[in-house]
Amino acid sequence: MKKQTVTYPLRLPASLKAAVAEISKEDDTSINQFVATAVAEKVSAMKTVEFFASHRVKADIKAARHLLRRKGGQPPAPEDRLP
Repeated sequence: MKKQTVTYPLRLPASLKAAVAEISKEDDTSINQFVATAVAEKVSAMKTVEFFASHRVKADIKAARHLLRRKGGQPPAPEDRLP
């Protein structure tokens, strides 16, 4: 199944467009690919904030503290230890 794309005329300050063009050239990508990726990253960040904000009200801080203070469990495996 082919993904549908749309064209959107984008106006950028000349200095920003020049910076994007330089980065795109260094990364061997197109300006379009750079802009699409940047927009996707921003949307993802905003959706993540929205997700955590909506779940914050469901948080049980008392239960979380209890879990963090519980005894027992296994120590980290050698490969999981921090240097």
